[in-house]
Amino acid sequence: MKVYVTGHNGFLGRHLVRKLQNQDYDVLVSGRGLDLRNQLQVDNFFKKHRPDWVFGCAAMVGGMGANLNDPYKFLFDNLQIQNNVIDYCLRYEVKKVLNLGSSCIYPKNYRQPLVEEDLLAAPVEPTNEGYSLAKIAGLKLCEYANRTQDLTKFVSLMPSNLYGPGDNFDSESSHVLAALVKKIVDAVDSGIDTVTIWGTGGPQREWLYVEDLAEAMIWAMENIEKTEKFLNVGVGKDISILELASIISDKVGYQGRFDFDQSKPDGMMKKRLDVSKINTLGWTYKTSLDVGLNKTIEYYRELKNGIADC
Repeated sequence: MKVYVTGHNGFLGRHLVRKLQNQDYDVLVSGRGLDLRNQLQVDNFFKKHRPDWVFGCAAMVGGMGANLNDPYKFLFDNLQIQNNVIDYCLRYEVKKVLNLGSSCIYPKNYRQPLVEEDLLAAPVEPTNEGYSLAKIAGLKLCEYANRTQDLTKFVSLMPSNLYGPGDNFDSESSHVLAALVKKIVDAVDSGIDTVTIWGTGGPQREWLYVEDLAEAMIWAMENIEKTEKFLNVGVGKDISILELASIISDKVGYQGRFDFDQSKPDGMMKKRLDVSKINTLGWTYKTSLDVGLNKTIEYYRELKNGIADC
């Protein structure tokens, strides 16, 4: 079976490719020359390679600051990427497709935990509206495709926040966990006694280790024929940003203080997922936050020293 992974060089994609190869799948990658926003290039790629399965990991992603700075690009580029991939999977009759949403698709400050039926029940969080709208559109395309044809089966998963080795630690575009690891480790290494955190530190976030999501994606393709809509994927537990920063500090020996920049937005205060549906079907997460943070901190230290391999 020929398996194509979009975004195979990205954070999630690299972990997924490694796990697929370890399970003896014939993994097809496109190289850096393929622009998934370009219809002609996507058409030519699918025409030439004819994959049996497609895992969709490609997306333009970033933290709150990146989303606020360029919402147009987050909406436009992500629409182009997923629309092209989904449409050409249908045109070339790919047998099965794994599509990913994002927990930011859910209504802001809504009831907890969030269940799949809460989608579109209220407006999304404005700080990541562009990305959210693109992901909602992708989920709906797959839902409608499953309703209207039988040649290509779509399985849609909706993961919580990801973290782990290989994450983006860039100061301007990283997500909050990677940003905290970088800031706190750098503070220790530089002898700095103050770390600035966006917002109040009060928002609650649910953290899913990247390898657990990669395993969930393979498990879903092997065990679910298709999804009626989509399935939440996460750990079902959340933690505040302040608590997370304190845990990281304890792990790396940071004894300074936190300065909360309340001129910056908090984003959604809570977005814990109800994962009972996928748990009932047979998948549960494996990696605790404690273990995952240790591996993430170790990776970042190796990255700083130029010896990281992910």
